[in-house]
Amino acid sequence: MEQDYLHKMDLNGNIAILGSGNMGLAFSDGLVKSNTYQTSQITLTRRNITGLSVKAEEGYTTTTNNFEAVSNSSIIVLAVLPQQINTLLAEIKGAIDPAKHLVISVITGVACKDIKAHLGDNVQVVRAMPNTAISIGQSMTCITTDTAKQENVDLTKKLFETVGAVVQINEDLMSSATALCASGIAFFLRSIRAASQGGVEIGFHAEDALKMAVQTAKGAADLLLIHGTHPEHEIDKVTSPKGCTIAGLNEMEHNGFSAALIKGIKFASIKAAGLYKDTN
Repeated sequence: MEQDYLHKMDLNGNIAILGSGNMGLAFSDGLVKSNTYQTSQITLTRRNITGLSVKAEEGYTTTTNNFEAVSNSSIIVLAVLPQQINTLLAEIKGAIDPAKHLVISVITGVACKDIKAHLGDNVQVVRAMPNTAISIGQSMTCITTDTAKQENVDLTKKLFETVGAVVQINEDLMSSATALCASGIAFFLRSIRAASQGGVEIGFHAEDALKMAVQTAKGAADLLLIHGTHPEHEIDKVTSPKGCTIAGLNEMEHNGFSAALIKGIKFASIKAAGLYKDTN
């Protein structure tokens, strides 16, 4: 009976995204672009409903009523800020049916047990940490749970696989996943921005330098994804004795390029782990 319900929920159920900020909207866009859901199956909530006016015109259901959104959906995505989660959970607690609902949280630093402390120990909760590339189907999403049934973990994985790659990890690594994958989008974008600025300094117009940096970064990533090789293996193909590439790499390392990136990821991980704790 339960498996039949999961199958029905997977194919025909509605999904409510509570807290439709940048990540919530990116997720909804990704689900629609991948043909996983129609806009009519997705409810978006936000405290300021005017911020969802364009989405309403596109066919999404939009509301400020989280309780109502939960009642009309089978999959609930929690996408508010960490400091807003306790208020949200108190608001929807009466609408949550453990036999009906799968709760997926994309909130940084909030453990499964934190959510179940408000909604009940028998509620199925899976955590997911995607990044904003989810809007174009290119997210790197990490998922985890404490006690959710494997069917619900598989359903969550299937859901996020429609909008990118998915890795299941232990819950104690979720803050690390936040730093490397979610915050990592910003880190890699900043490195592309820096490369384009370097391009301008050596003579290219800004728009050309940015295009060249973006495509070069994409090519570098695709080399690793397609060849399945280690970065140093591909680097060795580019560097030659007394060449310009090794000279440039060594100059970057002398100025702390790798060390700065490693330290930034580590610091972001520590910060991510404490975001929810700081609100209590």
